Amino acid sequence: MKTGFVNIFGKPNAGKSTLLNALIGEKLAIVSPKVQTTRHRIKGFLTTEAYQVIFSDTPGIIEPRYKLHEKMMKAVKSALEDADVALLIYDLRDKDLNGVDELFQSMKLKVPVIVVCNKTDAVDPATIENVKQFFSGRSYVKEVVFISAKQKKNIKGLLDSILKYLPEGEPFYNADDMTDLPTRFFVGEIVREKIFELFEEEIPYHTAVIVQEFKEKSTLIKIRAEIIVNRETQKSIILGEKGSMIKKLGTLSRMDIEKFLQSKVFLELFVKVKPKWRDNEFQLREYGYN
Repeated sequence: MKTGFVNIFGKPNAGKSTLLNALIGEKLAIVSPKVQTTRHRIKGFLTTEAYQVIFSDTPGIIEPRYKLHEKMMKAVKSALEDADVALLIYDLRDKDLNGVDELFQSMKLKVPVIVVCNKTDAVDPATIENVKQFFSGRSYVKEVVFISAKQKKNIKGLLDSILKYLPEGEPFYNADDMTDLPTRFFVGEIVREKIFELFEEEIPYHTAVIVQEFKEKSTLIKIRAEIIVNRETQKSIILGEKGSMIKKLGTLSRMDIEKFLQSKVFLELFVKVKPKWRDNEFQLREYGYN
């Protein structure tokens, strides 16, 4: 049986989370057109009788400006250390090909590297051919695979390439497991995804979501979550006039949570102001950024 860790790396907004979801066949990682949506390392397991692949979505690689960013980059570092195969994802619309190449080389990976060129649906054949020639000549690259994660094009081809480089071994997780993260985590992520959808500018980046209560009752699941922001003005924006925005946020979040949990949900959302939480080590640990 083939088994191992296949970790996804790349710049922000290259499509790492969309790729994880496409490979697993379920929505585990939240997705947004805004950069820096992913903050944690999110593992998803794909298990058959022939293989178990432990995929990891990682935060986009950035220069840290806050302790929160430092925590995000530590998640990337841990994924670099335990990878059996590395997927380096490249957005074909990114014109800075040399800069991406420098970033990939700076990671100094000692495992097989597959450069995954994403968003084939958004570029012309000449661009694809140019990128293929560019990465095929790089010594750190085992293969170059072209996909559209959003449209799920050539996902099977990518999986076939991955399996070639996976070692043999016993599975790490039960066949029914899909992730090692708790349900509360994904509930909080769904709420955070809706914040990215509904609010502009700095609001999503100044926000954390903490699930404080998760109780399974006979007819529904009761969930209470806190939305953490930096300033009172941000709290006012999330609440909206007469509570209109938080009501909309709650409705959209509840609908997706019910789909995810396959159960009726009663969701309560509260907004709390915690100034400079992104630079507070204690609060970051409290909010799950360990």
